[in-house]
Amino acid sequence: MAYVQAKNLHEALRLLAAERWTILSGGTDVYPGSLERPMASRVMDIHALDELKTITHDASHVRIGAGVTWSDVIAAELPAAFDALKLAAHEIGSVQIQNRATIVGNLCNASPAADGVPPLLVLDAQIELSSLGSIRQIPLQEFILGNRLVALQPDEMVTAIVIPLASCKGLSTFIKLGARKYLIISISMVAAKLRVDENGLIAEAAVSVGSCSLVAQRLTSLEAALYKQSITDDLAKIVSVDHLLALSPIDDVRSSAEYRMQASLELVKRSLSAIGNTFA
Repeated sequence: MAYVQAKNLHEALRLLAAERWTILSGGTDVYPGSLERPMASRVMDIHALDELKTITHDASHVRIGAGVTWSDVIAAELPAAFDALKLAAHEIGSVQIQNRATIVGNLCNASPAADGVPPLLVLDAQIELSSLGSIRQIPLQEFILGNRLVALQPDEMVTAIVIPLASCKGLSTFIKLGARKYLIISISMVAAKLRVDENGLIAEAAVSVGSCSLVAQRLTSLEAALYKQSITDDLAKIVSVDHLLALSPIDDVRSSAEYRMQASLELVKRSLSAIGNTFA
């Protein structure tokens, strides 16, 4: 095994252009994934790259660098639309894990139960992929392709998550269901974001469900049904199981597919009610 600690982003991209490397940042997914065996691949440590550890704002977007940890997200001053992401951050393992693990690492690990994915989906997150010769952005829903599978070329690394400023409006929430309260992998989780116009009508709705399919999904039919509904209505009554039919619940040791579907339906209702009550 070869190991190198990149001195800067340019060096990291140069090394990726020449050979395949396993990227190590927080290490909270890489080390458990090795199953206590010596790692066979080349390891490039990017943890020291301060240029990737910032959250910046400009006139068009919020940019979360690839080295930003979950604790950084919790501490950052972000619009209320990011509350779902902050709530998810509190659910990522222990405080020690939150201090070390990166939000981008959570995406690249591409677990169906990745807590960061649903909140980022409702923020219309774009993933910035950099190589030595180019930079491209793709929507998050096109980046995660399946269980442990992402749209990342061998010479690329994720350098940032980019949130359009237009998606940084409204209120959001996140609810996670597990077998116990803390340090648990999700059975189901839901992120929801609503933006209301001056007449109290829903101008934009975004709802996503994770851990209920191989890849977290937006509930587009429900979002359409919520459009122009009054925020003072009982939003939970609008939700039906038909809105969740695009999901493909998985059976595993944590839950049956049938239970996951019913749990997700209830979590969606609770999420919308929670936001509606906040506006009220």
